[in-house]
Amino acid sequence: MLKVDNKILNNIENELRNSSFDKVENKETIIRHIEQLKKQKLNVMFAGATGVGKSSTINAIFNMEIAKVGYHVDPETAAIQKYEIDNMVLWDTPGLGDNPEKDKKYAIEIANALKQKDENGELLIDEVVVLIDGSNRDMKTAYEVIENIIVPYIGDTKRIVIAINQCDMALKGRYWNYDISQPDQQLVSFLNEKVISVRNRISETTGIVTNPIYYSALHHYNISKLLLTMITSMPETKRFLFTDSLNKNPEIWKRNDELEDYNNKIQEEVKGSLSKALDGAAKGAAAGATVGGLIPVIGPTVGAVVGAVLGFLGGLME
Repeated sequence: MLKVDNKILNNIENELRNSSFDKVENKETIIRHIEQLKKQKLNVMFAGATGVGKSSTINAIFNMEIAKVGYHVDPETAAIQKYEIDNMVLWDTPGLGDNPEKDKKYAIEIANALKQKDENGELLIDEVVVLIDGSNRDMKTAYEVIENIIVPYIGDTKRIVIAINQCDMALKGRYWNYDISQPDQQLVSFLNEKVISVRNRISETTGIVTNPIYYSALHHYNISKLLLTMITSMPETKRFLFTDSLNKNPEIWKRNDELEDYNNKIQEEVKGSLSKALDGAAKGAAAGATVGGLIPVIGPTVGAVVGAVLGFLGGLME
């Protein structure tokens, strides 16, 4: 029986250590590679106008204790707050749109953060999530953030996620069903039109194609959809690094638009990402080796580990 740890790579390593192996040196080499995987960091930046709900979004998706384990930069000396939890580094940028002089300062700091590189010379920030206020028709600030700050410095524009928060207030609270915390059909139609409008505006001014989604951090609606969108927009071999930091409350992940089975797709993405990362570890131990070939016990174990660790999402994988 799989003994579940709350850290996904620890589970894989434990299974590997307990497996029978023809070449002990290969096993130890792979374990050393897994130890290197544990040192990886996934850097995600959140940006948007003042009041858009960056903090509530972060607390909905990730461990609710994040504010306690994070460290805050003095806002008088630096604009960006960073939170480190497990393998995640979350960059919470200041709200823009209140003060033109402060906005200039904040824009420079955000741009400088986007220019930072890691020890391998790669851009440090893996993804930027730009939040748009669904209750506000004036989205000038949001578009300026995207067009003037994010797009010029992100490197790969596929790493940009556009998310419309506060969808419950898009029509001043009308047509939101508070009993089930979901939008009625009138609101859904309005929100779908807003998504198209945002996508078209970004395409016209930047030339990039985005797929905005709407959600409510307050009512925990479409949080799974937001997470899946974020996962599929970041480097494939790093996607599984999300798992240790996610909010373990199953209620967070239940209310979605049901257009797709987002929770199952999240698990599939994590499984694929973890398998690819472990393939790299196996090939580092022996030429031509794979997870399924060199270490047969790890291949089937990946799915079991993902299902066990992400059981709070529901719909456990076979």
